[in-house]
Amino acid sequence: MNDIVPPPPAIVLVRPQLGENIGKAARAMLNFGLTDMRIVAPRDGWPNASAIPSASGADSVLETAQLFETVSDAVADCTQAFATTVRKRGLPKPVVTPQEAGRAMHETPGRSAILFGPERSGLDAEDVALARTIVTVPVNPDFSSLNLAQAVILMAYEWSKGSNLTVPTETEAEPPAPQAELDALIGHLENALEPTGYFFPPDRVPSTRRTLRSILTKPGWTSLEVQALRGIVSALAKKR
Repeated sequence: MNDIVPPPPAIVLVRPQLGENIGKAARAMLNFGLTDMRIVAPRDGWPNASAIPSASGADSVLETAQLFETVSDAVADCTQAFATTVRKRGLPKPVVTPQEAGRAMHETPGRSAILFGPERSGLDAEDVALARTIVTVPVNPDFSSLNLAQAVILMAYEWSKGSNLTVPTETEAEPPAPQAELDALIGHLENALEPTGYFFPPDRVPSTRRTLRSILTKPGWTSLEVQALRGIVSALAKKR
């Protein structure tokens, strides 16, 4: 079993036309922890000042971006290359989804490269021929056009599923409140409801109390939420 974790893939922009789109691609990359951008023969040269505002803070990706004259030079150190295209190129190569490509990048030793073509026309047949695998998505056959940043973020997201990126809400969530705090909240609410006649008729009181307890213990309130609820109960009781 191979325990070596492959490095993150290289994002290879082949003959990109607009600096703004390069910046947007950098932003998409950094959102998912990718920093290895390789630019092949950009139409307007490189560096390109127009890329900086569109990167929205992903300047580190642009600053370390590498410039190449050919696609073969850009992927020379990579063990596998994926060509992204929605057009049939008539080439006898495996065709996979972005999800399948994302898994393959984690399972294959060495660095992978993902090729993205020019905004207007996409990768040509010669570019695709350099790749080992074609990546495509099932899109509307009457409108199969993704912009460069959309294509990059789609592939980056699928790769990220096998990485150690975490969902912010999962790491920042507060733990559930202790049972003692819930019991205190329930007692507080029952005491506030008692003089209102809520617990009526008498033969239904045990069932009503069980229902009330079930409601208040089901969601897994946090301590802060319990405090807020008790504040509401106190305010209502004071108003009455």
